[in-house]
Amino acid sequence: MFSSIRRNSFVPFAIVFFLVTRTALSSPRQQTSAPALSVSATCAEMNSGNSAAQNRLTQFLLSRDSTDPDFTATLDCIQQTASRDNPASLFLLGYLYEHGRGVPRDPAKAAQYYQSAASRGHSLALSNLASLYQHGLGLPRDPHKAFDLYTAAAERGNSVAQTNLASMYCNSAAIPRDYSAAARWFRAAADQGDPTAQHDLGVLYYKGLGISRDLAASAHWEALAASQGDPFAETDLAYLYETGAGFPRDRFTAYLWYSRAISAGDLSGSSRRGALAQYLNKKQRDEAAALSLRSAPSLPGSLAGPSTLPLFIIPIH
Repeated sequence: MFSSIRRNSFVPFAIVFFLVTRTALSSPRQQTSAPALSVSATCAEMNSGNSAAQNRLTQFLLSRDSTDPDFTATLDCIQQTASRDNPASLFLLGYLYEHGRGVPRDPAKAAQYYQSAASRGHSLALSNLASLYQHGLGLPRDPHKAFDLYTAAAERGNSVAQTNLASMYCNSAAIPRDYSAAARWFRAAADQGDPTAQHDLGVLYYKGLGISRDLAASAHWEALAASQGDPFAETDLAYLYETGAGFPRDRFTAYLWYSRAISAGDLSGSSRRGALAQYLNKKQRDEAAALSLRSAPSLPGSLAGPSTLPLFIIPIH
């Protein structure tokens, strides 16, 4: 069954930062290093309207610790442009205040910045503002307002808003359940490469909720999500291999995908992996364990096969 709703994303300019923390709040993936940056020169470029310069400053704030000597200077630059109603800077400040990154955590102030950015056409701010309304963070909880804002952002192509909107259609008590609408919005986000939406769309295809049951389509989307590292999709793909539903059973590959999912934090397949171990010799188990720590294993060329899903989960993103 559906268990939770994915949270907001942060997608500044041309570079996408997927927020994958599956808790009530989200944070960007950690980068191994931040680009070299001359704050004063880059700030001057940004003030002249250079969006690439603003993108570099954004990357810096998201990838460096607030104790970095240049963090304060970079934040000051963003605050200066926000004071001149720059939508991207307003949105970034909203994100920083929501998560307490370099500034005190203040959801109410985050809401103000998101609202300012949204009123200037920033679709990501619409989505994040919707999330605050949905969860009652810094604003009175208002699922109907959240639904309206998610819809506005989704219609502008925001994949996270599309996924959250689809989730509301599936499990919000505030609006009528509509799996057909959910499938449409999950598909819109999945087509943009969003792994959470790909996983959830795979679930709908398998269960035939709001869309004709199509096992090949279900497997296609689950495999795509698993190949991007979504642990829930990895568990589901392992189940497909374990049961041989729609293609030849492959216990070794099932064991491998269960191992990857467990390493990524989804423990729901632990007992199934344990049961599979009896069919593999030690060499096979060791090989699967080693491969599970590397890049995503190769997927079948057709990405075909049904998905019987142990859990119906829409993770918080």
